[in-house]
Amino acid sequence: MSAIRYTLLANGGSDRALMPLIEWLLREHLPDRAARPQWADLGRLRLPPSTLVEKIGWAFALYPCSLMFIHRDSEGMPHDERTDEIRKAVQASSISAIAVPVVPVRMTEAWLLFDENAIRRAAGNPNGRVRLQLPTNPEALPDPKQDLHTLLKSASELSGRRLKKFRAAQRVQRVAELIQDYGPLRALPAFNAFDAKLQSALTSLPSERHGS
Repeated sequence: MSAIRYTLLANGGSDRALMPLIEWLLREHLPDRAARPQWADLGRLRLPPSTLVEKIGWAFALYPCSLMFIHRDSEGMPHDERTDEIRKAVQASSISAIAVPVVPVRMTEAWLLFDENAIRRAAGNPNGRVRLQLPTNPEALPDPKQDLHTLLKSASELSGRRLKKFRAAQRVQRVAELIQDYGPLRALPAFNAFDAKLQSALTSLPSERHGS
C-alpha cells in the first residue's frame, strides 16, 4: 500500500523528538502502511513566517502532505484553548491537508520522561547504576525540559570537566528514538487527547490521499 506522507510543524528544533512518537502511533493504528515523515524547517527561510497561520501555509507549501501535525506547547494556556487556536489557524490557512494538533501540557519533553532504559542509553551509559527519579505524573511538572536534562546528566554518571562538556539538550532526540513503546503515555490526558484526534483524522482521511 502507498505510504502516508506527513509533516510536523513544531515550535523549535528540539520538538523534532515528537516524530518517533508520531510514527509509533501511526504503526499502532495503521500497521499495513508506511509513513513518510517530513520536518517543517521554516528557519531556513530568508524571512521566516511569524504568525501560526503563516507558518502553516508555508509548511504545507514547502512540505506537501496528507496529514500535518501542528505542535504547540500549552505554556500555561488551557489545553482546549490551545487546540482551538490551532484549529482556527488551520481554517484561516486553507490548506488541504488534514491537521492534527499536538499539545503537551507543558513541553514535548514531558512525553519522554517515562523510559529509564532509553534515558540511560541516550546518556551513553546503558549499564549505569545511579538511581533515576522518574516522575509519576510528568504532565504536572513545571519544567519537564530541565527535568529531562537533569536525568540525562545523572544517568551519564559523569563528573567534573566531562560533565560540563555533556550536552543534555543534544541527547533528547536520541531518547525519543530509543523508546520502543510509547504505550505508557496512555495514562496521560494530553497524550490521549492527541491520540484521539489522530484516530479521528485517520478515519476521515480519504483512501486516495493516504500516500503521495
